[in-house]
Amino acid sequence: MRSLIDILELSTAEINELVDTATHILENPAAYAHKCDGKILATLFFEPSTRTRLSFESAMLSLGGQVLGFSEASSSSASKGESVADTIRTVSCYSDIIAMRHPKEGAPLVAASHSMVPVINGGDGGHNHPTQTLTDLLTIHHEKGRFDHLTVGFCGDLKFGRTVHSLISAMSRYEGTRIVLVSPEELKLPSYVKKEVLEKSGIEYIQTTDLEAVMPELDILYMTRVQRERFFNEEDYLRLKDSYILTPEKLANAKGDLSILHPLPRVNEISTAVDSDPRACYFRQVRYGRYIRMALIMKLLDIE
Repeated sequence: MRSLIDILELSTAEINELVDTATHILENPAAYAHKCDGKILATLFFEPSTRTRLSFESAMLSLGGQVLGFSEASSSSASKGESVADTIRTVSCYSDIIAMRHPKEGAPLVAASHSMVPVINGGDGGHNHPTQTLTDLLTIHHEKGRFDHLTVGFCGDLKFGRTVHSLISAMSRYEGTRIVLVSPEELKLPSYVKKEVLEKSGIEYIQTTDLEAVMPELDILYMTRVQRERFFNEEDYLRLKDSYILTPEKLANAKGDLSILHPLPRVNEISTAVDSDPRACYFRQVRYGRYIRMALIMKLLDIE
């Protein structure tokens, strides 16, 4: 039995296999409509979510399986003080696979060590979000046709953004990757990510506060929102929340085949005027999320 807690638990060959499966599902959905007949996915979301939770549920239903679970900690026994370990031991008696989101870093790892069924990390604090990263990788593959020799810009909250940390880890394994980090000083990429991921892998990277200056270099621009829920005080959030707002004017010097990604939800860091630009990939990205999660569920349940 295998769980997925961190994107680096998957080899690049396994990522390629998942991307191939997801692409095949996208092209032949009917062939997969009964792959998980009789199987149950439990979605344990101790933190609010729209896309990730519904994407998991849509994925399992599209495979012919069923879904049970809760969408906030207050509607579970966690509100009575039950431990994550006990919740997981219980829920793994009712299900074949579990997707879990938790505000505490490391909680899904604890869950996996107590579960009788595979556990998928649907996001833990500011730490990891491997299925969003798989979604991002599928999007990049569909848009660019490759993972190597790309210059990827990350803009916004690079300190708390778990999607950023996960995607940087994934992209650091591909040849010729170059990373451009754009953020306010207070929201810079944590030094442990720079040291343990970028420097250890010998990845070329630059840090800047000026998005427009680096725009012409980028093949991919990964925008993120400044996350109110990760701040300890409202003043800092209000001061930083509008640091970067992507508008059509700011894209004037961008490459014609730039791909703009965003893990969503968007607040106002991308103007709605950008949505009609063919380079805006973020709603296509949402669609890909369903197919890559279908591929992952099948893989972890050992379904051909």
